[in-house]
Amino acid sequence: MSGSPSSYRDRIYIVKDVILKLVEYGELNQTALVSFCGLNLKKHKSILEDIEDNDLIEKREVTLGKRTVTMYRPTQKGMAFCRDILEPYEKMFPRRREEGEEEKKKKKEESSSTEGNEKKNLNNGSLMLVLI
Repeated sequence: MSGSPSSYRDRIYIVKDVILKLVEYGELNQTALVSFCGLNLKKHKSILEDIEDNDLIEKREVTLGKRTVTMYRPTQKGMAFCRDILEPYEKMFPRRREEGEEEKKKKKEESSSTEGNEKKNLNNGSLMLVLI
């Protein structure tokens, strides 16, 4: 995710991903949330702050020994926002598929059909030589 056009994700989808991850896990520390959502803390901290400022997620500080851990969890308002606004939005405007994703899918289909043809040929009594 070096900022190339194929790795770009719209802000609205980042918001949805953050809320859904928090709904899935209930509560996550900042490091886990950023990691699970594929974010960079320096680049995306402002998005987390905006989501929190709009009461879509809650942030709290927990002291564990000498360390302070930042924990996040979804709010009812955040879950309703995701359900009522973000999900219908994504149905109307689906995420862009990565260009490489289409090529990978085609190659996978081609290789599976080639493997299937090879198996058919072996079953039809054809001889396969293996050179070492």
